[in-house]
Amino acid sequence: TYKDEKGQTQSLTEWHSIILWRGLADLAEKYLRKGTTVYLEGKNKTRSYDDKQGIKRYVTEIIGDHILILDKKES
Repeated sequence: TYKDEKGQTQSLTEWHSIILWRGLADLAEKYLRKGTTVYLEGKNKTRSYDDKQGIKRYVTEIIGDHILILDKKES
């Protein structure tokens, strides 16, 4: 969140495609839910594929190396 020039709180959400393997995938499955705030380190990787109409599409994904859950524990 941030405050705009009028001092009003604004929220900005960005969605990313994340690839996690082994232990990180298990951790994500067990603890992450929609809206969970995380810190993620990884490498960007762009790949291409042909869709059903034969058009080449490109997608950029983050291959996660390290993840840290930033949300506070519920009491």
